[in-house]
Amino acid sequence: MTFHLRPLRLPEDYAPLAELLNTHWAEPTSAEKLEDDDKKLYETGHTWKNEQGLLLGYDRSRVVAVNGQNDLWGYVWVWRAPWTEPGYVCMTLVVKPEVRKQGVGEALLRHAYDWADGIGASAFITEVWDDQPEALEFAKNRGFMVERQTYQSVLQLEPSASGLTVGDPEGLLQENGLKMLTLADEPSEENERKLYELSTATMRDIPGYLGDVPDFTEWKKWYLQVDGFKPELVFIAADDGRFVGMANVIHIAATNGMYHEYTCVDRAYRGRKIALALKQAAIREGLSRGAAYIRTDNDSMNAPMLHINRKLGYKPLRGNYRIIASMEKMKELLDSINI
Repeated sequence: MTFHLRPLRLPEDYAPLAELLNTHWAEPTSAEKLEDDDKKLYETGHTWKNEQGLLLGYDRSRVVAVNGQNDLWGYVWVWRAPWTEPGYVCMTLVVKPEVRKQGVGEALLRHAYDWADGIGASAFITEVWDDQPEALEFAKNRGFMVERQTYQSVLQLEPSASGLTVGDPEGLLQENGLKMLTLADEPSEENERKLYELSTATMRDIPGYLGDVPDFTEWKKWYLQVDGFKPELVFIAADDGRFVGMANVIHIAATNGMYHEYTCVDRAYRGRKIALALKQAAIREGLSRGAAYIRTDNDSMNAPMLHINRKLGYKPLRGNYRIIASMEKMKELLDSINI
């Protein structure tokens, strides 16, 4: 089986790339969505080192592995964003299931390493599914180690999901003198900035959060201007004019599902069942829309949010291992492997 690597060719590669990514990602993508996401990306090639010698800035490289008929067998995207942890680069690497163990993943990883080494990175960060031991073993044999784990969970909303109760989310908030609203109730850039301040202030509280937070423009691109975003699915707990809690839910038209993208509560307001009320509001909205499910992801160390999800009836699915490798360790092990 022969293949070679080449740069991503756009737009013609969008459709086969979406097909490949759909063998790996939890929720489906499309050529149109990939193209839309690309329009939000930074231009490439602006990196530098800080006083500690750690890589900053942004850049990316994307290549595919193809056979003689130009069939797409694998893909690697290695990048850093301005808010990535200093020194690190991130990576997505996917190989078509039926051509694994043929050297495709090795070649893609070597490209990623060479590119990262060329811009002066000190470490890689990526993820593997926790139900794919061969992928994890591949990564460990090339210098990666498990840093932490996140879990997926799902709440089925179909009529067959008997016994599902929503509760009284407005009542829970009213007990604390708070009001439930959505971004659709009060749309404005001022309120978007309030959500940004709340969101980015609480991101750093997520167990294992690395790096900085995006600026307002980038945050808006990736949270409020994504496929499936709807302002009526941004649930807000408000204390007069102050936003103290939020839950952003994305609608996934391809599966008639919903993804609970982010939930947060201001530190001064925690422990008052605000997150529970926001999640209840999301469930109620999902039921009223006839959605099939709501899915979410949580860090294994985020005990309060995991407790709320279990209380609401979410069932565990597979999770992700976040894995990290130093450039030195990768070089040592890659040099010992012949392909």
